[in-house]
Amino acid sequence: MAATGSAVGLGNIWKFPYIAGENGGGAFVLIYLVCIFLIGVPIMMAEVMLGRRGRRNPVDSMKHLAEETGHSPLWKFLGWIGVTAGFLILSYYSVIAGWAISYVFTTASGAFTGANAALVGNHFDELTQSPFTLIFWHSIFMLITMLVVARGIEGGIEKAVRFLIPSLFVLIIVMVFYAMTTSGFAEGVRFMFSSDFSKISTEGVLKAMGQAFFTLSIGMGAIMVYGAYLPKDISIAKASFSIAIADTAVAVLAGVAIFPIVFANGLEAGSGPGLIFVTLPLAFGNMAFGAFFGTLFFILLVFAAWSSSISLIEPAVAWVIENKGVSRVKASIALGFFTWFIGLGTVFSFNEWSNSTLFGKTFFDLLDYLTSNIMLPLGGVLMAIFAGWLMKKSASHDELAVSKRAYTLWRFLVRYVTPVAVLLVFLNAVGVFS
Repeated sequence: MAATGSAVGLGNIWKFPYIAGENGGGAFVLIYLVCIFLIGVPIMMAEVMLGRRGRRNPVDSMKHLAEETGHSPLWKFLGWIGVTAGFLILSYYSVIAGWAISYVFTTASGAFTGANAALVGNHFDELTQSPFTLIFWHSIFMLITMLVVARGIEGGIEKAVRFLIPSLFVLIIVMVFYAMTTSGFAEGVRFMFSSDFSKISTEGVLKAMGQAFFTLSIGMGAIMVYGAYLPKDISIAKASFSIAIADTAVAVLAGVAIFPIVFANGLEAGSGPGLIFVTLPLAFGNMAFGAFFGTLFFILLVFAAWSSSISLIEPAVAWVIENKGVSRVKASIALGFFTWFIGLGTVFSFNEWSNSTLFGKTFFDLLDYLTSNIMLPLGGVLMAIFAGWLMKKSASHDELAVSKRAYTLWRFLVRYVTPVAVLLVFLNAVGVFS
């Protein structure tokens, strides 16, 4: 459930629907599902396996496994890529999650009731233009994240995900039932599941591959550190498939919940990132019981972000505990404060520093580009290479504990298919194909 919480995040509810909307709906969803099971699941199995075999934080696990297989201890830098990426992602993820917390209270207050597009747009602009407001909500989100992490594995993370994940599914199902009552439900479902492959381009396929890779939280050390906590008698293959199915279910259900509301209100399905923070508040403000269901929706968004944020910081916390000999509470406070501090750069990117760029990008854009387009794909490719080519066959077979036919299929995918696919995603992200 912790790994499912890591995988299910803002990307499922915020990003997946608008990417599907921009790329033809059902055809994109179908390609995305194929990519999940040909790219995402094999690398996830590899990452969980490396974590359980190493039984340490990602850095020390990779160093230990490299020594076990007779390879260079420099492979520990694969662990560092993941730990650093997760740490940096949380610094800006927290700011965006703070927007969602803010919208819970704004929507509940009825501020969007009867609002027009100009009012909703102005609210979003006012929010992002106020550094103090963004810092406040960013601080609240970091605080609730670190409170869970500081309480440890059983007392914090396990208890949190036992509440968050079932609650998340209940909330999204309530939203789907509500969507069923709208006039746009049939059109929304048709949009999600009818396949028009004429609308799919090479760019769309690469986006589906990229979303399949990123949505499962692969390459950032989170799945590896959870693998280190996984008991020996738990099937890695079953766990990985369960996580992928739950993650995909949330993404698809989010689309089923969102698109009927979009179509019922005559809004644009492919309206980009603004779909969540500009388009939907407008829709909720002009429908029956909109304040109630809008509030539910943003609570859902906060829960999804919260379950993911815990996993983003856990690899770094685990490394500090194991290598510096400090308590979990002290490690959590120190790393939480450092992450919060870096997050200030993202806060100011939307206002005070919006005209200050490096390589043509704001601080936030640069962090997002560095982590999503370089660090995570690089980590994923290296993980596949290590698990498929360098790790002893007997060791990987022993850890996966699957049938010979299933193991042969996994080994083929992780050696030949997934590295090439992730490399294509990487090349597309850095603009090679543009």
